[in-house]
This record gives sequence, structure tokens and C-alpha cells, in this order.
Amino acid sequence: MVMGKQSAALLVAILASVLVGLAAGGNFYEECDATWEPQNCWAYDDGNRLSLALVSNSSGSMIRSKKQFVYGTVSTMIQLVPGDSAGTVTTYYTSSLGDNHDEIDFEFLGNVTGQPYTIHTNVYAAGVGNKEMQFKPWFDPTADYHNYTISWAPCMIVWYIDGVPIRAFRNYEASHGVAFPTSQPMYAYSSIWAAEDWATQGGSVKADWSKAPFVASYHGIDLDVCECYGGGSCIAGCAEKFGDAGRYCSLSVEQVGKMQWVQSNYRIYDYCADPKRSINGQKPVECGLAQY
Repeated sequence: MVMGKQSAALLVAILASVLVGLAAGGNFYEECDATWEPQNCWAYDDGNRLSLALVSNSSGSMIRSKKQFVYGTVSTMIQLVPGDSAGTVTTYYTSSLGDNHDEIDFEFLGNVTGQPYTIHTNVYAAGVGNKEMQFKPWFDPTADYHNYTISWAPCMIVWYIDGVPIRAFRNYEASHGVAFPTSQPMYAYSSIWAAEDWATQGGSVKADWSKAPFVASYHGIDLDVCECYGGGSCIAGCAEKFGDAGRYCSLSVEQVGKMQWVQSNYRIYDYCADPKRSINGQKPVECGLAQY
């Protein structure tokens, strides 16, 4: 890979910041570990801020929470890669380990300069996803930090941006057989990586590596979770803690109105409306059920 002088200088500054960051304490130091390409991850402001860099098509970065949990709310502020971010993916998600894993996704698909990011959401249960919903932002996610929150409870999952719910996925496993994550402890993750083969216009637009490194920045992390490292009693206890119908299992009338506004004006893909996801003309079962 050949980098311009400006990009090379920025990379030198990044690597120098890694050494400075290791000496300090703060939220990201206390809550997270760098689990992939730690040389491309650095924290500053006493650990309250963190940046992840994508340097090449095989060298990005990832952090993972030290806590493993069943149910809870995870939040962080993110400022996405500015300018030409085509071919890049920045993520914020929760996931268990193993092939048949559970996962709840925020993925931010980059685009060419002047075109909006795609905000991609999905949920996996026992290794099966295919429940994608995508949005274009109603703000510039590269100009400032915005809060992204995943709320995971026994009754439903809710994705929030700046406190506005954009999507809900209710638990219909017992009543309708719709798989829902309930039994596998998860970690919280953030990462940046290259996805040139699919991320931007189906892979037709590639990353401009002369503009590398691509940097996503984070400010603060809040894990209001039920720590759990396996075992039926632990999982049952967390379900009891986060099973309160009033706090975790319903949205207010105002919240529902805001979510409907986002989905009416900024949703660009819904698997429930995709005929390719129908089987014998039938949509997935949950598509005919209320989600909030």
C-alpha cells in the first residue's frame, strides 16, 4: 500500500499516541481490551476517548468489553470516519462466542464523499441472523459524536441513536417460535475493518487507500449490564433483574412516535418487505407481529 505524506504523518501520530495512552487510566482502559491489531487502537483523555484505525485492507482494529453479560444496556458516543469512507465498516455490537452465537448489531457502512452512511442493524440467535434493517442518518455522523445504544432485555431488543429508538425486536420465541437471544452471555465490541467486497454499493466502490488510515473516534462507554459468565442460575438471575415490564419491555407513546418518524423517513431497507426473504409467499413470522 502506498500512502501520501499527510496520511503517513497521521499514522505516525497514531502509533505515538498508542504509547502515551498505555500509561493512563480511564473508562476504556477499565472496561475494554484491544483484541485485534492493538497497534491501531489508542486511548487518550485519561481513557475517556478512544480511536480505532483502519490502515489497510487486512489491518483494522477491535476492542471488546472485559465484562461478559446477559441482558443490559450498552452505550457509546461515536464520530464516524469523515470524508471518503467507501469500503469501510465501523461497528458497535454485542456478541457471544462460538459458531452458534447470538449477536445484536450496529454497523456503519461507509460511502464516497458527500453520500450518506448506511446504518445497518441485525440480530442473530443461535447463529442465524437475516433480520436486517437499514437506515440513512438524519444527521452528519462524521461531524460530531452521537450516542448509539443497544438495549437487550428478555422481552425485547431496542436500538437507539441519541436516545431516539430506531428499531425494536420483541421476543416471540415462546409464543411463535421466533429465535431470540436469551441464554448465551455476550461481550460488547467495537471495530473498524475493510469490506470492499460488499459494503459500498454492493462492492462496486472500493476503498481509496491513499486516504488511509481511516479513523473512527469514541467518547465514553457505559455498560449497564448483568454480569454473567455462564450457568443457569446466573442467566435466570439476570432475566429477573431485567424483566421489569415498565422499564425494559415497553416504549412510551412519545418514543413510539419518534421511532415511527425515523422508520417512515429514513429507513432504506427492511427484511420484512424484501420478497427474497419470503418462503412460499410467506413473510417471516415475526413480520406480522407487533414489535413494540
